[in-house]
Amino acid sequence: MTTSTPQNDSFDINESTYKTSHTAVRKARRFAVQGLYEWLMTDYRFATQNRDLLGGNEPHTIVARTRSENAMHTVHLGYYHELMREIPLKSGELIVEIARYLDRSFDKLDVIEKAVLLIGAYELKYSKHIPYKVVLDEAMQLNTHFGATDAHKFINAVLDRYAKEARTVEYQANKAEKQAKQDHQ
Repeated sequence: MTTSTPQNDSFDINESTYKTSHTAVRKARRFAVQGLYEWLMTDYRFATQNRDLLGGNEPHTIVARTRSENAMHTVHLGYYHELMREIPLKSGELIVEIARYLDRSFDKLDVIEKAVLLIGAYELKYSKHIPYKVVLDEAMQLNTHFGATDAHKFINAVLDRYAKEARTVEYQANKAEKQAKQDHQ
């Protein structure tokens, strides 16, 4: 008689074996851009345009496939999971908040720009342990790696204006420090 152990296809968000270096977090963001791109092209778009096609490519499905098809031993898996779980859940709220700083509708943006802006907005609002200047720099790096040539200027401008709202105290402190340095010279 053989006994089978039940298979659990879900991943533990609190895995303790993942890398936690800055490079591992950067790699988590890169995989998240790719995953969000796929989600924005499929399930998100179907939910907003053609509900009959919705389903089958949810964020957890994208995560599972990504993990099975890639060597992820150098990626901060916990952060990757957080981004892929929380950004789709909070996308409506984040889009409304950053839309105030866009010169066109969010729906008219390039899909990579959408993914990078969602990651940047999420980090500015919910990852307070990451300095806002780092968030902006990382967003520009993501765009440099995946996006259009000059889109980094647009990404930086939108996220900088959003940082002023989402990180008011930190933003003002940085501005005051910058002014003090100029006054000292």
